[in-house]
Amino acid sequence: MPTILLVDDHDDIRDMLTRQLQKHGYTVVTATNGLEAVLATAHAAPSLILMDVNMPELDGYEATIQIREANPENRIPVIALTAYALPDDQARAMAAGCDRFQPKPIDMPKLLEQIRELIANKPQTTDSLS
Repeated sequence: MPTILLVDDHDDIRDMLTRQLQKHGYTVVTATNGLEAVLATAHAAPSLILMDVNMPELDGYEATIQIREANPENRIPVIALTAYALPDDQARAMAAGCDRFQPKPIDMPKLLEQIRELIANKPQTTDSLS
């Protein structure tokens, strides 16, 4: 069962997405800001990260950059989530290392499709930790 790290500073969004993802068979680990996301990635070894971009402490762009730099040989797919979808947000997310972009409110069928596609296409690693 794939593990998804869900990073969002809003409790209601985290709760709703966690329930939806669990209903579709995913294990969900949550973080409330970018600093927690960097730490959780190291400990939980998620199959995929859903990263809100507008958060306190450390935004999703910088958190994604730090996750990429910390473990460049294990590229965990990242889907950027944002409620403030400005024209350059998608380009900024991709430049930070995100693989997909999803504006809020979340289009759940589209998000699930992106998750399945990214997890299916993720190179398999042979870590002793997995």
